Amino acid sequence: MEVMNCRNCKRLFNYIGGQMICPSCKDKLEQKFLEVKQYIRENPGKNISEISKDMDVSIHQLKTWVRQERLSFTSESNMTIDCEKCGAPIRTGRFCENCKRSMVNTLDALYKKDDVSKPKRHESDKMRHL
Repeated sequence: MEVMNCRNCKRLFNYIGGQMICPSCKDKLEQKFLEVKQYIRENPGKNISEISKDMDVSIHQLKTWVRQERLSFTSESNMTIDCEKCGAPIRTGRFCENCKRSMVNTLDALYKKDDVSKPKRHESDKMRHL
């Protein structure tokens, strides 16, 4: 455990992991998230800059919640963010479906390759008990 200054309020707190903000600021941020979520439900046609202005939340924070898949854009909103790998427009998360599929296939191929590199055991390699 280490003592750090909160990025928001600059108070000292015991940092365990995750965001470098104190528990008090973390609670305030979570409360703000719930307010924004309710506001979006009540005003589905608003774009991200209007939500940011009306709710006093940065666009960066809104996009962070979208990337964390806590918020998502509806098809009616015509709002998207860019896939972190290829730049394709997506409504939530970090990667588009094609990039997700590509990463899964790559990891799957690496896993299968690792299985092939292990020596195969033969019947004669087994331990015998007398």
